Amino acid sequence: MLIEALIGILIFSIGILALIGMQGTAVKNATDARYRSDAAYLANRIAAQLRLDFANISSYPDSYTPNYQPRTDWRTQVQTALPGIDLTAAQRVPSITVAPGPTFAGDSHPTSQAVITIWWQQPGDTQQRQFQLITYVAKYELLP
Repeated sequence: MLIEALIGILIFSIGILALIGMQGTAVKNATDARYRSDAAYLANRIAAQLRLDFANISSYPDSYTPNYQPRTDWRTQVQTALPGIDLTAAQRVPSITVAPGPTFAGDSHPTSQAVITIWWQQPGDTQQRQFQLITYVAKYELLP
């Protein structure tokens, strides 16, 4: 009877350890999903800013070396929201590239293709994560 009780306790303990392991995995996956959601939000936010500030679109890409405040503010927000980003040490700096997009016959304002890439690394993880948004922006005009 004592052996049966010990075997029962052993099986119960293994079950509890398995539940704890599954809980840890669930928390890690939920955290990863939150960071991906934050990265998507931040990428869409700068894409909207590019559309609103189309007159200064050439100031957003990484190739534009002078400091442009909206781009600097956005990068600071990304560093604050996501782990493993260090702007001063140039680790996982979010990037923006802008290139000419497709043009159409009679198009007075051709589109630009913007590629927004955000990297981060979760605490205690060795793998770097990445979110990339490719969008097209153009100057909008109100028709009379």
